[in-house]
Amino acid sequence: MYEWNEMVQFMVDWVDGDLATVPSLLTMSEQLGYSPYYCTKQFHSLTGMTLRDYIWQRRISRAALELRDTDARILDIAVKFGFSSQEALTRAFVKAFKITPYAYRKAPRPIPLAIRSEVFSPYHYLIKERDKMRQVHLQEAEIKIERIPAHKFIGIWDVEVSDYGQFWGNGHDCDEVSGTLESMSHHTLPGQLGQTAGWFYQNGQKGYLYGIPVAEDYNGEIPEGMQVREIPESEYLVFFHPPFDYLKDNGEVMRTVEQVAWSYNPESMGYQWDEDSKQDYQRHFPEGYGYAVLRPVKKLPIED
Repeated sequence: MYEWNEMVQFMVDWVDGDLATVPSLLTMSEQLGYSPYYCTKQFHSLTGMTLRDYIWQRRISRAALELRDTDARILDIAVKFGFSSQEALTRAFVKAFKITPYAYRKAPRPIPLAIRSEVFSPYHYLIKERDKMRQVHLQEAEIKIERIPAHKFIGIWDVEVSDYGQFWGNGHDCDEVSGTLESMSHHTLPGQLGQTAGWFYQNGQKGYLYGIPVAEDYNGEIPEGMQVREIPESEYLVFFHPPFDYLKDNGEVMRTVEQVAWSYNPESMGYQWDEDSKQDYQRHFPEGYGYAVLRPVKKLPIED
């Protein structure tokens, strides 16, 4: 039932809210009104791991980002994320990533970070609110032009699927792929969001992609199971909806944007689609950015 998805999401929120002083299982269970055993059982059922392992993985992953992005002492990072000593952090780091914190700081490389679990989705929210009447007033999709410079894209291209759900259901591990790309977030092409999905076209067939855009001169490591492709500079038509409530409005926002994006005639703006050698992008960051579909275009030829 959706109730347990919501309850486990509360537990996830408590954990991620302060990884150094996570409330005890007993405290969580008392606030939720269920036994510690039942809370633990449901957490494992929905996340695939024990609460203890989840806390450990999130602590070590957040510590990795601190090592990568700050000059804080390793001891201070250890204490910040609940490790008893620098040695304890080092043991955990080596166990998780096969590299010491010091070595990782000196030469960051792609590692499988543990991402935040999301088990309460818009689907569960709609079930919960199905008996409540709610009038939704969404604005129309905005249409604008954006130029994205030549860049490289690191990720996975799957010609057998054409949307987000199919992609993760076709043998790609969402946690592993997303966690590894998160460890590369400092390489994100300036002006872009980081982890990005989208569509590409191969021999007339539409496929789905997921990865991260990086600078044209990136020559670092490519994670196992991923590829890198060069994407030429292009103008894009951006079909955009500003930030919204993910749980309440995600489905409607995506339908509103995509209905316009896939039916729009760019000739009204003096363009034509240019998707043969380029790819479409899908930006989805509800609370911080919003939702957008980007399709590459080129100017219509000038008639004599």
